[in-house]
Amino acid sequence: MSPTSAIATASDTWFVATRVSSSKFVGRSAELAELEAALVDAAAGNPWLVFVAGDSGVGKTRLLSEIAGRAKASGARVLSGDCVELGEGELPYAPVVTALRALSRSRDPILDELPAPVRAELATLMPELGAADTAGVGQPVDAAAQGRLFEALLWLLDRLGQDAPVLLEIEDLHWADRATRAFLAFVSRSVCRERVVIVSSYRSDELHRRHPLRPLLAELERDARSRRIDLAPLTRAELAEQLEDILGAPPDDDLVARVFTRSEGHPLFVEELLASGLDGRGALPPTLRDALMVRVERLSPAGQSVLRVIAVGQRLDDQLLGEVTGLDRPALNDSLREAVANHILAVSPEGHYRFRHALLREVVHDDLLPGERATLDMALAHALEARAERDGPRVYLTAAIAHHYASAGDQPAALRASVRAADEAERVHAFGEAAALLERAVELFDRVPDAEALAGTDRATLLWRVAESHSVDGEHARQEAFARAAVELVDERAEPRKAARMLDTLHSAQWYLGRGDDSLATIEHALSLLPADEISPERGQLLASLAKGMMLRGKNVRAVEVSRETLAVADALDNVKLRGRALNALGTALINLGEVEDGSARLREALALAERSGNPWQQNSALINLADALHLAGRLPEARAIVEDGMSRDNRPHRIWLVILRGELAIEAGEWDEAEEILTAVGGRPVGNTLMNLDLRRAELALGRGNEDQAREELAEAARLGVAMDEPQFSGVLGALRAELERREGDLEAARGAVQDALDRLETCTDDAARLARVSAAGTTVEADAAQRARDLGEPENERVALLQADMHVARAEAAADREGPLEVAWMLTARAERTRAGGGADPAAYATASDAWAARERPYPAAVMRFREGEAHVGAADREAAGTALAAAHATAVRLGAGWLRREVEGLAARARVQLDLDSAGAAPEPATELASDDPFGLTPRERQVLELVARGATNREIGSELFMAEKTASVHVSRILAKLDVRSRTEAAGVAHRLGLAR
Repeated sequence: MSPTSAIATASDTWFVATRVSSSKFVGRSAELAELEAALVDAAAGNPWLVFVAGDSGVGKTRLLSEIAGRAKASGARVLSGDCVELGEGELPYAPVVTALRALSRSRDPILDELPAPVRAELATLMPELGAADTAGVGQPVDAAAQGRLFEALLWLLDRLGQDAPVLLEIEDLHWADRATRAFLAFVSRSVCRERVVIVSSYRSDELHRRHPLRPLLAELERDARSRRIDLAPLTRAELAEQLEDILGAPPDDDLVARVFTRSEGHPLFVEELLASGLDGRGALPPTLRDALMVRVERLSPAGQSVLRVIAVGQRLDDQLLGEVTGLDRPALNDSLREAVANHILAVSPEGHYRFRHALLREVVHDDLLPGERATLDMALAHALEARAERDGPRVYLTAAIAHHYASAGDQPAALRASVRAADEAERVHAFGEAAALLERAVELFDRVPDAEALAGTDRATLLWRVAESHSVDGEHARQEAFARAAVELVDERAEPRKAARMLDTLHSAQWYLGRGDDSLATIEHALSLLPADEISPERGQLLASLAKGMMLRGKNVRAVEVSRETLAVADALDNVKLRGRALNALGTALINLGEVEDGSARLREALALAERSGNPWQQNSALINLADALHLAGRLPEARAIVEDGMSRDNRPHRIWLVILRGELAIEAGEWDEAEEILTAVGGRPVGNTLMNLDLRRAELALGRGNEDQAREELAEAARLGVAMDEPQFSGVLGALRAELERREGDLEAARGAVQDALDRLETCTDDAARLARVSAAGTTVEADAAQRARDLGEPENERVALLQADMHVARAEAAADREGPLEVAWMLTARAERTRAGGGADPAAYATASDAWAARERPYPAAVMRFREGEAHVGAADREAAGTALAAAHATAVRLGAGWLRREVEGLAARARVQLDLDSAGAAPEPATELASDDPFGLTPRERQVLELVARGATNREIGSELFMAEKTASVHVSRILAKLDVRSRTEAAGVAHRLGLAR
């Protein structure tokens, strides 16, 4: 055979083997360089998520194969798996499991090093590792179970990466199951320094508007650690190179032009053109799918029969193929060899046959008649069910059985198989897949006789299990709908415990949907169904949920009562996990109530309990609660030490919360450069309350820095998220920060609105004194500005309203400080000082007292702000020396912190009041000025003083011109010069300065 021929014939056989694929990797140099760069980054500890997008057959698989080869050659470890199109992604973790099997096949020694908790989690996907740690079927799902599995997978990737960079390839992501999508989302939020690159390919032409992958891609592809590579068709030069490799000789220009015109550079289309005729003139059907079907039809009848079975079953081994096709071993082998030789089928390392290209499978599957498809589905279901009886009900077997029975139209069998498959999905923590399977069972329930016998349970329990699965999957609206439907089917008097369990699920959905009042009412109702002295798991879980809800909403007194009830039940049941939950809520609530030592002891007990029981989630929860509560109790150094202890532990769960808390405490301690580094380095794309927490901390730092535009962006996102979060730790901080932003920019009505919105949410649900005091102090500051403006503009009624509001805020702050919590007292003193400014006689002593209180709590920024206000009050009282001392101290702190806003305010006031801010060479000691020009401190000309008089009365430029016999344009120039000399931004501020400093009558 000549080297230019790509056709090998055998006259004594009934098939023709054709090589139409290029053995050489063609083009894609830029794309390959991007992937290689990601590998280099990963080797340096910078993980990446890369998405390769392109139309069907454009070369995504070939690109992944090439980078895999190069990665192996460079010493990297390569793991790969692909997603399977089976219903709505019913094979959980399909690509992940395929990738892990490579470790099992090679008997990787790292599998022998796995810590016991990691091994137990991974065993859910790799039974060969031993007994899995699984949740009980039909019981309330363990919301943290999937997270623990994901942590174990990430631990494994991290450990593998310590020896060599890891390349994990996932193909056909458009068919990904929910669990795989959830894992990718988790990885994007959690990776930090792991030496890993995850490359996923998907068909961009498959992503219709409602495709479930679209929102995930929108979330992941905008992350700083991810990139997307779009594959375009081959160029003419690249296509010529492909032809040369296939044909074994350089193609002539006519052939290149002809094939390029007909294929438009699509690699797979090029192959099919050559399969139709090496001259590129072969008759080709109008679509690629039709062209692929021509290749299939060249096979023998037996070969086509085998392809039809694999098109329905997708990945089948010799045994299943033999059972379903009925072919004897020699005939089956000949048929498979024929399909493999013609590049239609490929063989996986596990010995499964699959189509070489997904499009080939699709055209064969779509060509089946409905009756043919149903017959094959039924045959596959029976064969798989027999295997499940022999080998055990593995999740992939049960999911496939349920799918094939449903596709075959056997509703009774589909109902039974769907429930069984859902059981197995729950055992591997694939709660999204379990929900889909259970929803199918619910749909079938009323269509078949003896449904309860087939399902092994009643309809209400099925609905409840759907709701429970959706709770873990984050679909809280669907969780609520199914939980409510389940509750309505249960007789609360006849089955109180069953109703209580379902109400607990309903309460959880309502909480996550931001309906805190409804949520707590639901849990109270559930408890009312059970005897008050009952010792049962149901009552214990309900009490723990209620205690946590009360604590999070700031109802600390009630949280303490319920936590102690929970402890009694937990001890009676000897339930360690329940005791840990109760101690967490109890300790946090006690510290918030001022019982710091007792509360700290409870939280430390919860931490020790979690350590002994090997529960990293409870460990970090206790660490976070302890550090945050101590911070609010004024014990900042101790809180920071606890966070550092948590960061040193090898616990990933909730780690991002520890990182954000670390940044928050650095802001409080005045370590702003450190805080900025911490908060900027937070990887991935957090969601929910984690994202809101991060937004608030970044906004707080941006406000301090004086980056108001960034602060507005962060607060806008936080406000959007806050609609569904009814917790003081979010609503209180959000309200205070929004009020400060609007106040700075002169929109006092918007600032008032932010304060009132926060108070409305706080006062109806909380006794969280620290956040209440903070919002009250922010409100007093806003009203002080409002009263000052009203006096400047001669608006006595507006001044009266502002003073009344300020009095209410001060009273609220004083009430919050009743327990004499250190931060609450500092906020109260801040509010009292600001009230003196509101009244028109700012008291420097009050501000000095507030500043000292903040300094005693080791919070330098609010201490410096109060010192600035003290200096402003001294200026108003014409005590220039005292003003210089206070302003110099505030300025020194502002410079050290990098507090841009405060520094500008101090320097502006000093310039207007002619106060010197010179510092010594160490940048610490102030040099206050003692001589100040009193008659003309701003260098205003006599004409400008006249203009300022009119500005202070509220005159427009036209009115100024008319009064002083000048052109309106000339008046405008004078006003602009006055604003510059006074270092103010508006006519209103200029009027205020003129009134306060006696520059105008």
